[in-house]
Amino acid sequence: MADEPQIIQVIRIILEVIWTIVLLHYELTKAFVKWTVPQEPKDVSEDVILITGAGHGMGREVALRFGRLGARVVCVDINDKGNEETLNMITEEKGRAYTYQCDVTNRDAVFALAEKVTSEVGEVTILVNNAGIMPCKPILKHSEKEIRTLVDINVNGNLWMIQAFLPAMLERNCGHIVAMSSMAGKMGLRNLVPYCGTKYAVRGIMESLAMELHEDPRDTNGIKLTTICPYIVNTGLCTNPRIRFPSLMKVVDPGEAADQIVDAIRKEYHEITIPSDLYYTNKVGNANLNFVSIDSIEHVHIVKAK
Repeated sequence: MADEPQIIQVIRIILEVIWTIVLLHYELTKAFVKWTVPQEPKDVSEDVILITGAGHGMGREVALRFGRLGARVVCVDINDKGNEETLNMITEEKGRAYTYQCDVTNRDAVFALAEKVTSEVGEVTILVNNAGIMPCKPILKHSEKEIRTLVDINVNGNLWMIQAFLPAMLERNCGHIVAMSSMAGKMGLRNLVPYCGTKYAVRGIMESLAMELHEDPRDTNGIKLTTICPYIVNTGLCTNPRIRFPSLMKVVDPGEAADQIVDAIRKEYHEITIPSDLYYTNKVGNANLNFVSIDSIEHVHIVKAK
């Protein structure tokens, strides 16, 4: 009798191992089906899609594409001029768009934004956290202010937006949160030490959020998460990069990248890389892609959107 608790414990461990193996096979089968069977992109014509950093670059390109698909596009940027230009481009194509100025590093401003957008446009169903900056220099040349600003925009901006918009999604069990990470969130790159740290953080936020939603006692199956990991997109954040093998690691056109991002969102992929083949290279190489990585990045413009 004295050994009974230990026996029960052993049985429990065995059952947990068996259950884990069953779940592993289920997830592998699901992943195989997902990547081999053509998936129908979801219709977004009834969605309210909020995009931060929509004033130019990747945010603008994604906003334009969602506008063409009939969604109500909420363009958010700290730069009013660029944001209005994006709005005009969408409306010229007969799309529906709205602009809001917001500093994503200001938590109070983000929560006020959420309340205002909900009141004036409707509940946000797809949130695209795109705002970011990319200062490029050796770590010892970064000022304290630069690093704090980088973390505030690239990391805290994601957290404040999630805190502001996730509660309504949980109430409806419906929503989609998209985060712009980077291949710099999968491997280190010189002259981008703080930036790489913020992009690793974004991936960690999304992975942890997925676990929280999975363990939530409420039904959260209707809430989707997508993490985007581009390599180099020619948006103005980075100019004159020298790449060791440009045929393998090409600089991607913003339009091409935006097409892949919108497709990933509509197909509700968990994570993608741009170019897409880097996803598998990264898995095989365990994030050790330095043999084909950037030799140097000569100039970087510090801007508000990717």
